[in-house]
Amino acid sequence: MLDPTTNGLKSADCSTSRRSLLARAIASLALGHWDAGSAQTESLLAEYKVKAAYIYKFASYVQWPTTTWDAPETPMVIGLLGADLLADELTQMVTDRRVDNHPLHVRKLRRGDPLMGVHILFMGRGESSTAHAVLASARGKPVLTVTESEPDFAAGSIVNFVVLDNKIRFDVAPRQGELANLKISARLLTVARKVIGETS
Repeated sequence: MLDPTTNGLKSADCSTSRRSLLARAIASLALGHWDAGSAQTESLLAEYKVKAAYIYKFASYVQWPTTTWDAPETPMVIGLLGADLLADELTQMVTDRRVDNHPLHVRKLRRGDPLMGVHILFMGRGESSTAHAVLASARGKPVLTVTESEPDFAAGSIVNFVVLDNKIRFDVAPRQGELANLKISARLLTVARKVIGETS
């Protein structure tokens, strides 16, 4: 079973810079991007730790076309848009780790950055205003798109995080994965909360 909490990683204390990022994130969330009850430091950190672990796990349950890689050890790049704190968590998590012999690299993206070389793209909920354009730019490319809002999922992402009863779950749209020339493992679909649509 896909369990993001059993990756053998030890939690690390927040650095000063991460605390600063967290403070800004909480301030942003307090403006309405997240339920007030979850805008607690520990809760927010826990959310990002779980999502980071899931994103890392997703990489092992997706098969990219062989033409994606220039060489057997070409890095697998995880790009994050509007999610700097999550990027920091993920960077710690994937340091010195590989998936199918590909070293994992984390890249913080800004609006307008090209997606060239990105294999997994996560868009934070604060990027909903540009999600349609970003997803359109990724369409047809071998990019696993991951979001955390229903409108962004409906706009064409492949995986979408949801929070139910204070637990992080995810939905998968395998047809969108197929359109991106990605093969999603049946094991990933089995543990998804919902599987939307059918593959051809």
